[in-house]
Amino acid sequence: MITNVEIAEMLAREAEHAKQPLQRALRRAARRAFLWPDEVFDLYQKGESLTQLSGIGPYLNGVILRWLSKDPEIAEPDELRQDFLTLAAAHAIRQKQRTVFEAVNGDLQMHTTWSDGSASIQEMAEAAAVRGYSYIAITDHAKGLKIAGGIDENQLARQSEEIAEVNRAMRDRGLHVLRSVELNLSPDGQGDMDEKSLGRLDLVLGCFHSALRRKEDQTERYMAALRNPSIHILGHPRGRIYNFRLGLKADWQKIFALAAQLDKAVEVDCYPDRQDLNVDLLRLAKQEGCWISIGTDSHGPSQLAFMDLGIAAISLAGIKPERILNFLSLHQLQNWARRRRTRAA
Repeated sequence: MITNVEIAEMLAREAEHAKQPLQRALRRAARRAFLWPDEVFDLYQKGESLTQLSGIGPYLNGVILRWLSKDPEIAEPDELRQDFLTLAAAHAIRQKQRTVFEAVNGDLQMHTTWSDGSASIQEMAEAAAVRGYSYIAITDHAKGLKIAGGIDENQLARQSEEIAEVNRAMRDRGLHVLRSVELNLSPDGQGDMDEKSLGRLDLVLGCFHSALRRKEDQTERYMAALRNPSIHILGHPRGRIYNFRLGLKADWQKIFALAAQLDKAVEVDCYPDRQDLNVDLLRLAKQEGCWISIGTDSHGPSQLAFMDLGIAAISLAGIKPERILNFLSLHQLQNWARRRRTRAA
């Protein structure tokens, strides 16, 4: 059976030799293949049109059907496109491990209209409540990332007031919104916001957004970031993006060992283009015993469904729920965050 990952690779390779506007359509379809809810091969066997899939029009429908009818030779994915899971594959894993998928208590990375998201805090909270979550963390970008509408200390304080209002409104529905931020880290591990402002938050997610194409080993920048006393979670560590950026190289075993020593967490960013950390690195993180945090990096309510990609990844890596922040109760998570802050101080 040809999988959606393999279809995505075939589309991406075809794009390398196509002219515009076909090249753009092929690249778009390759990316969207990771979000298709069904395996293309299953639809093909049922005789159904592939135009029901996002990014597939009549022309690409014909292209893919010709590939499937010839039983094509499948090439190894390019390095820029390796080790990405599809939602269809994640759903298959969910069928076998439904209890684990349904035990998730919250989502620890998402964005709102305060930065580059498309929905309000209230709207994201309501969507999370529908999913049965106990908590979510609002992690809008900090001021250093202006391209993503990063917020400053004054805006962060006003956002906290809005979060308090949302928490009052959501109390009867059993959902609590955690005050957080996606702190923009410099290559030397320093954040872009005042530490006093960060100290008022429930959680701080620290992420690199610059100098992400360096070829030399970047272990020291990660070590510096983990030693930053404000940070609880190291977000989308590798910095890779599907078919665009390979991400940074580092001694990951050493990094995960320090995270375990400091009792801090490394993140699985579930956004389909990121999926960072991937399964292989998660196996190494498991070996070193550090905490894992899962965040969808959602920019709208519908993207909360990306959680399945993260749960599938940690399932394949064999990480037990007791080492994953998202499986803690709200009280346990808050206590963990306070202990990290006290220890750092």
